[in-house]
Amino acid sequence: MRLLILGGTEFVGRAVTEAALARGWQVSVFHRGRHEAPAGAVTLLGDRTAPGGLAALAEGEWDAVVDTWSAAPSTVLSAARLLAGRAGRYAYVSSRSVYSHPAPAGLDEDGPLVTGASAEAGQTAYPQDKRGGELAAEAVFGDRALLVRAGLILGPWENIGRLPWWLNRIARGGPVLAPGPYDNPVQYIDARDLAEWTLDALRQGLGGPYNLVSSAGHTTMGELLDACVRVTGSGAELRWTAPEPILAAGIEPWMDLPIWLPPGELHDTLHRSDVTRALATGLRCRPVAETVADTWAWLLSVGGRAPQRPDRTPVGLAPELEAKVLGG
Repeated sequence: MRLLILGGTEFVGRAVTEAALARGWQVSVFHRGRHEAPAGAVTLLGDRTAPGGLAALAEGEWDAVVDTWSAAPSTVLSAARLLAGRAGRYAYVSSRSVYSHPAPAGLDEDGPLVTGASAEAGQTAYPQDKRGGELAAEAVFGDRALLVRAGLILGPWENIGRLPWWLNRIARGGPVLAPGPYDNPVQYIDARDLAEWTLDALRQGLGGPYNLVSSAGHTTMGELLDACVRVTGSGAELRWTAPEPILAAGIEPWMDLPIWLPPGELHDTLHRSDVTRALATGLRCRPVAETVADTWAWLLSVGGRAPQRPDRTPVGLAPELEAKVLGG
């Protein structure tokens, strides 16, 4: 298989690149040159937001394209149009944020979508941008467009900072504010499992939308944080705390305490998605302990500090606020 990846040097794009190379595929990676591509990939340099920035893609043919773009949908449309007739299939890594908010528990791919999205739009809001990217891919490739609606993505090379923050906080040891309940379900996808499923789907010729995240009961907040304690070996003391005092202290779920959402409507939206369609087509999700251990090993290999996407707000709880809730 000849694969073109638009991106390919960070997090999800990198996971797809490495998975494809491991299969022996011929991989071309189009990126701006800010990060080194995995060894074995052909590098095509360009900035798709700049005039003439797609020049490196003017020639060449590929069996499939994987696009992880998260901003202006018109940028997806420009790339898809340029590659039309020279690429067999187009996988766009989208998001479950394309569903109308709040999404009820158990929502499948036929659920209502956000309004106001356009394939030709500039950058607006994340849900509309991702839905617009889907529309752009479909406008050019039709049923040859694969829409990968990912949920929470974790794993090595994470550049958002969610799991790396928890690992570093727990590695420091001492009492740790652990947001309850302990058995609160967490639904996520390891970037490497996303990559493997996407490549399998392209080879199978799948098209259309797929919710891509683990089953709703795959793990819990308790299992996730316990795994962090084990792999760091810090002896940190997890102090499980009910949502009420956490929220009363002004702590923001998801941002101050990454990954965590208290039980309720928003939790159901993020952590109770229906993934029947993806499971039926071969989605396999590794145990949370493996995701945590591999992320910690990678984090240590880069000096303990994860890369941070400049377009995302850093996450994590201020130590003084944590101490206040813990009574320290």
